[in-house]
Amino acid sequence: MINKDFFAALADLEREKGISEETFLDALETALVSAYKKQYVGEAGKVEVKLDPEKGTIRCFLTRTVSDAEELGEGEISLEEAQEIKKNAKVGDVLRDEFAPKDFSRIAAQTAKQVILQKIHETERDNTLSEFSDKEGELMSGLIRKVDARNVYIELGKGQIEGLMLPQDQVPGERYNVGDKIKVYVKRVKSGGRNAQVLVTRAAPGLVKRLFEEEVPEIKAGTVIVKGISREPGHRTKMAIMSEDERVDAVGACVGNKGARVNAVVAELNGEKIDIILWSENPLEFIAKALSPATVLSVTQMGEKSAVAVVPDDKLSLAIGRDGQNARLAARLTGWKIDVKSESAAAKLNLEAPAEASEE
Repeated sequence: MINKDFFAALADLEREKGISEETFLDALETALVSAYKKQYVGEAGKVEVKLDPEKGTIRCFLTRTVSDAEELGEGEISLEEAQEIKKNAKVGDVLRDEFAPKDFSRIAAQTAKQVILQKIHETERDNTLSEFSDKEGELMSGLIRKVDARNVYIELGKGQIEGLMLPQDQVPGERYNVGDKIKVYVKRVKSGGRNAQVLVTRAAPGLVKRLFEEEVPEIKAGTVIVKGISREPGHRTKMAIMSEDERVDAVGACVGNKGARVNAVVAELNGEKIDIILWSENPLEFIAKALSPATVLSVTQMGEKSAVAVVPDDKLSLAIGRDGQNARLAARLTGWKIDVKSESAAAKLNLEAPAEASEE
């Protein structure tokens, strides 16, 4: 069967969509086999479809193996039937007969259309995913397309790809409504055929860092360096920063004029509290700063990466924070185990501030 127009159309698609003719042909052969077998051959034999773009032909073959079994399997023919076709046929021989399916043009057109649309979709999706593979760890804007009982689905970029935000990547207390614009952090790009996904999050510390990069040119330029972030999404974040340039006020750069920069990030995080802390290479001094907004009288090292921080009696609850949150975040930020004690309790334990302790 000759169909040069069919192959000419495939060649045009190859040029327009960048999908190789070989990829189309392999997929089409498989799809045509399935279509013909389902409609015309049933279990009587195995179908082969051979597409030859050079000759512009599509040839169909029915292959059956000669068998003497009482019950014939798929693609088998009895010895008696085989010998009616080929007198010297014997068990084990493979008969291969060319055939022309009924309604070939209709079936081929329908099947080709399905395969071509699927391949175009897959290729465009794979190309987009390939572009997104470089977006891991980046901040992206999107539009909420769908919200179900667990997940949030977000159109990213120009709507060519969908981002999936799982329950653990959502922020407690945040409301996600269809049609809302949203900023998300690209957590991971999973490439796996039809299950390829871009996983995004609003809960990662990286989101806070990227938001500050947008608002603070000094961070983007590397003049101010983010040394670490500890976060409990929806509640509080502590971010340690520094600058190697003594002329640069790192904290001031992040706060901005009248708090404009930090307030922009807080607004994007729907009111999440943010403590901006000046990093110190002295761990005890860093611990004192990390317990902000509480005043710390002294920090004493008690063991390897273990310290006691002493605060005024009336600042104990502030230093520990609600449900221990402030102390917990400070511990994560510094990497030290921190025991917070009031001044009166420390006095009973004879804890004194060493010379290297920081006052904040």
